[in-house]
Amino acid sequence: MRPALRIHRGEALTVTLSGLTGEETALFQKIFFTSDRPDRPGFESPKPGVFSIHGSASQLRHCLPRLIGHAQVPGRIASLFRSQFDNALRTDYKIEVNGRVLDLGARTHIMGILNITPDSFSDGGLFAGHDAAVDHARSMASRGADIIDIGGESTRPGAEPLTEEEELRRILPVIECVARELPVPLSVDTYKAGVARKALAAGASIVNDISGLRFSSDMARVVADHDAAVILMHIKGTPRNMQANPEYGDVVGEITDYLEESAAIAHKAGVGKDRILIDPGIGFGKTVRHNLEIIDRLEEFRALGFPIVIGTSRKRFIGTVLNIAEPKDRVEGTAATVALAIQRGAHIVRVHDVGYMAKVARMTDAIVKAKHEDPSTK
Repeated sequence: MRPALRIHRGEALTVTLSGLTGEETALFQKIFFTSDRPDRPGFESPKPGVFSIHGSASQLRHCLPRLIGHAQVPGRIASLFRSQFDNALRTDYKIEVNGRVLDLGARTHIMGILNITPDSFSDGGLFAGHDAAVDHARSMASRGADIIDIGGESTRPGAEPLTEEEELRRILPVIECVARELPVPLSVDTYKAGVARKALAAGASIVNDISGLRFSSDMARVVADHDAAVILMHIKGTPRNMQANPEYGDVVGEITDYLEESAAIAHKAGVGKDRILIDPGIGFGKTVRHNLEIIDRLEEFRALGFPIVIGTSRKRFIGTVLNIAEPKDRVEGTAATVALAIQRGAHIVRVHDVGYMAKVARMTDAIVKAKHEDPSTK
């Protein structure tokens, strides 16, 4: 049984408990039917084994002690409800990287993409050369990048794996140069522990692992040994086969389980909770419909208690929806996904067009936060 939480900021909060027995469903109905509080939240059991509670955050905070403290409520449900409810409402996310504290709860942060690959899906190897890559890093930093994500292996659908030696040849000189010159924290986009180890020693402070620590058994230990941060991404399959008819029963539920297991791997290796971020992996083993549903339901991942990273920039599903073949022409579609992802709870957006998307993020942040401002202070 897994409680799944859906958050509507400033409006209704819906908590859905699924996988309940008939007796447990009846118990929850009894608890709420007998409540005499005038501000009792609404509730319903839309189908067998499912019980939903809906109301304001204040209403649910008041009913929580009664629910989890009831003698007949199973301990596993009480503990899950308590932890996931707190996680879902948490806003105080901060991460220390490269001697800087990024306050992810204060505003959306921009991760600029630097692909040092000759076969990138988005820019066709435009920054594969050392000088071009360093110049682009400078440009992104000047346009508002809070983090620069450097990768040397294309993970586009159908991509073949790259040798560790070649990946390091591409990225290490750039990481060393950019780390010396710019104060912006650097992330290394790799799933290979050997590459991550040398990239962190060269100046990177974040590992962005598309496999969520699954492709390399030593990756979690490397992250822990360097006291680095790690972005745990979901992928179904490998880049080579991930788009071969991916199927899910519940795409968000299955991704949540995967990311929770990845976080457990990180914890076991000694990675602190405040060093973990999660990414649902848009386009990595998902159909267009899956990608759209993930963005719409992004807020549900808040229940895991980690900052959310999302990368929709220029991806194929945008081109499919808008009938745009060239990735570089998908800026407006990317902007729409970035704005909605922020509204749904994203803390970091990974993008190619840093200047444009930094403005989209600032505007969306202003709209989202306006709901919570005190009108008397205006």
